[in-house]
Amino acid sequence: MRLRIRHTTRYRFENPVTYGLQQLRKTPKSSHQQTVIAWTTTVEGGRKELSFEDHNHNTVELLSFERDATELVVRSEGEVDLVETHGIVGAHRGPAPLWLFRRATPRTRAGQGCRALIREVTGETDLARLHELSRIILGAVSYEPGATDAGTTAEDALAEGRGVCQDHAHVFTACAREMGFPARYVSGYLRMDDRVEQNAMHAWAEAHVEGLGWVGFDVSNGISPDIRYVRVATGLDYDEAAPVRGTRIGGAGEALSVEIEVAQQ
Repeated sequence: MRLRIRHTTRYRFENPVTYGLQQLRKTPKSSHQQTVIAWTTTVEGGRKELSFEDHNHNTVELLSFERDATELVVRSEGEVDLVETHGIVGAHRGPAPLWLFRRATPRTRAGQGCRALIREVTGETDLARLHELSRIILGAVSYEPGATDAGTTAEDALAEGRGVCQDHAHVFTACAREMGFPARYVSGYLRMDDRVEQNAMHAWAEAHVEGLGWVGFDVSNGISPDIRYVRVATGLDYDEAAPVRGTRIGGAGEALSVEIEVAQQ
């Protein structure tokens, strides 16, 4: 399947930006299950300074603001070919060592809530146990847009009992690590069956299973990723895979809008 993706992020400021930098992680990864045919990023109100690959094999683009800019528009778009692997990404590849993905972060530190979920997990194989974990998490944290924010931890989401795909990914990652599996957060694009336009990227998790390598689990949809999913960035948690991270001086009164289109070609 070939997917066409357009992702536009627009910032408007009541007061001009004196200085600002942004890191973008919006470029899909090429791997055995997906091939990036073409991808471009254009900027209005700023410029691309450089591009590099981080320790998670994420493509990172560094952008700067034009001095006294009151608007910044970033457009990323391209085409990706996908083949069905039933969520199996495959063998781990560095430079980050596999053991690193057993390390907890502030967002993915397992506490009483995660440990209680783990006690419910059954299954004869590692893969079966991880699928059961995904099912249990969805029962414990109902999907509710706007219920949480980027700073919500796995334990916070469990205590609240509601959240979004980001929270599901953090809870799964925290629990999987507590169970002894290397696990990581994934951000990407998802082709919806009922619409082309979206207002946010999607998130899911991957766990490393002996004999299979990395395997994806989308808790929010109760499945492993298929050919509708485009992997973009991975990391220990949202912080390492966030589509945009940055800093600026000035630019008070920010208004942000995001437009995403994911369509089959």
